[in-house]
Amino acid sequence: MPVRLYEGKVRLSYDSIISLPKDPFVPYESSVADVNGHVGYYGASHDYYYGIVNFDGKRLVIGPSRQVPISEQELKEFAFECDVPHVEVEDFVRGMKSLNPMPLMSMLQMLCIVNHVLNNGETVSLTDVTIMEHEQNRLIESIGAEDARRAIETAEGENLPYPHNTSDVETFMLQAVSKGDVAGLKSFFEQAPAVRAGVIAQSGLRQTKNLLIVTATLVSRAAIRGGMDAESALSLSDEYVRKCELADDVDAVTNLNYRLVLDYAERVERLHYGDTSSRLVGEVNKYLRRHLSEPITVGKMAKSLCRGRSRLSTDFKKETGENLSEYLLKQKVEEGKRLLRYTDKALAEISLYLGFSSQSHFSRTFKKYVGLTPGEYRSVARKPKWG
Repeated sequence: MPVRLYEGKVRLSYDSIISLPKDPFVPYESSVADVNGHVGYYGASHDYYYGIVNFDGKRLVIGPSRQVPISEQELKEFAFECDVPHVEVEDFVRGMKSLNPMPLMSMLQMLCIVNHVLNNGETVSLTDVTIMEHEQNRLIESIGAEDARRAIETAEGENLPYPHNTSDVETFMLQAVSKGDVAGLKSFFEQAPAVRAGVIAQSGLRQTKNLLIVTATLVSRAAIRGGMDAESALSLSDEYVRKCELADDVDAVTNLNYRLVLDYAERVERLHYGDTSSRLVGEVNKYLRRHLSEPITVGKMAKSLCRGRSRLSTDFKKETGENLSEYLLKQKVEEGKRLLRYTDKALAEISLYLGFSSQSHFSRTFKKYVGLTPGEYRSVARKPKWG
């Protein structure tokens, strides 16, 4: 994994046997400066994390790594977020793929050994690392100093064998909802890790209801980012909360929570891809999600789906009434709308990321289906609807 040495906010050195055209840590440099303990870690986007060792006014930053392998499309999204130049994206993806996945606990064990050497034989345990100072400060600010101290003391008394993991679950869930990835959510729920959520109520039923209310708030916002009308998304959230309050047992609320998340994902999926009850349409959409950053042709898709090109186009037209080539372009335009509305990425960057041959090609295609140029759409979409 790449290793960086900082003094204050100044990077003194960077070493890596892996060739990366741009350091993926750069967007997080200022945030990691807040990690003050001798050993710590920072969770970045796409479930990556960086290990940190502070010593003698300097900071060693190792990573990124993550628990499981990452798909090529996610790496292209990551490159896009890190402002990697388009001509260097393939090199960035290739380099990131060569990083070996490492469980967080394994990284922390390694950091404890490095800390022992750099901080004059200091011994730090995994418990010392996972209960971090900045997390304690966050608790103190949100629920009061006395309550925070009591919560931390309780956690230490229980001698928990693993750290709080709701953040990773939440990140995946919200990304899946905003993309309308129903299949990915269902697969995740089937194999989801045990979640240890904070205690936010005195009874089990009230705790489960409170968690549903939090979920409804987060998921509704993710659906809005995915293109769902804000009023519809918030009204649906209110409806689920009302149903939740009428439930009288934990199982009912748990099932309602599951339905809530999938409902939003299904609605975003329909916005992006139309009715996906057809197996063929589902296969097409799955392929599209995995290859969003590439120039997609019907021929390439047909080969990947083990179908003849003409047969694929004919069957798709019969089931949906749409031309497959047109459908693929419209879905790329929908993703373009989301990026124009919710990011500050330049039009040229968005065009290249979505696999268009040029900015002008994207602009022409966008205006054909939206009726506005990308610049006009961004201006209108970001205009406040109140006041």
